[in-house]
Parts: sequence; structure tokens; C-alpha cells
Amino acid sequence: MGCGRAQTHKRLCQDCQRWPDNGTFHNIALFTYNDAMHRYFQQYKFQGDYQLRRVFAATMQQAVVEQNIDRVLSVPVTPTTMQTRGFNQVTGWLAAGMNQTELFTKAKSKAVPQSKKDRQARLQTPQPFELTTAVELAGQRVLLVDDIYTTGRTMRHAAALLMENGAKTVTGLTLAR
Repeated sequence: MGCGRAQTHKRLCQDCQRWPDNGTFHNIALFTYNDAMHRYFQQYKFQGDYQLRRVFAATMQQAVVEQNIDRVLSVPVTPTTMQTRGFNQVTGWLAAGMNQTELFTKAKSKAVPQSKKDRQARLQTPQPFELTTAVELAGQRVLLVDDIYTTGRTMRHAAALLMENGAKTVTGLTLAR
């Protein structure tokens, strides 16, 4: 209900119950993060195999189309990651013309990437995002797209920023949870 975690009961998972703003943000996860998904991300994201974007592009694009939204925002990678990897794994799945914009990250680089942090360190991460003046959000229903929902810290930082800047609603969409 809150984060997209696969469960048998219809209530918030323990992770979602810890967030103080339950109900103001929810995430849709298309797949469960498992060993096969881990291997996919290792090859696609960390080894830079950009051709693998095609594996989930149609699925992600269809999921975006099914949402009742005004704007699609993708979670950015740092400039250092972009320079090293050469692409944003999230925008690789999205089609041109989806009213897509990227948030901007404040960090030039991260001392420790999110993927290397434990739960507690992730939850203590300060707000890493900022908006550009070119992004108009007043009254808009925003779909925020990222790759993996782990603790929810990244998505909730971004959602809070969007809501503070006038978004009517923010829904997360991730490939995996």
C-alpha cells in the first residue's frame, strides 16, 4: 500500500509505518527485488551495459502511461556518476515525449553511494535534491520515477521537495522493491 512491497495483507508494511507522513506519498513497485533483479542491476547500472535498458523499457513506459499524472520526474544521478557511467539508468527506460524532467542533485559526488550504505546510513541522508527554476509544479500530479525502492529515503526526499514547491500529489514508481 505504501511502498509497493509484495505482501499478503492489506496494511502498511513495517518500513512504511516508521515514516511520519504515512498516506501523503505512496510508491508503485513493478517487480520484487530478488537475485535475478540484483544481477540485472549489476550488469545494467554498475557495469554500464546500456543496451539492457530495453529489457524493462516497455514495461516502465506502460506503467507511466497508466498513471493519472501531469508530469514525470526522474531521480537523477550525480554529475560524477553521469560522467563515469555515461547514463541515468532511470531515463534509459523512459520514452521521449513523456513530459519528463530530471530533478537536480545538490551533490557533485557522494562520499558513499546509496547502494553501499546500510539502512541507518540511508535514513540519515540529508536532502540531496533541488529544483531548477524551469520546473513548474503548481497543482500538478507528479510521477517520480526511480530504479529501486530500498528504504524510501531517496523517494521521500524528492517527494517532500516537490510537495513544498506546489505539487498537488506525488506518486513514486520504481522498477523494484
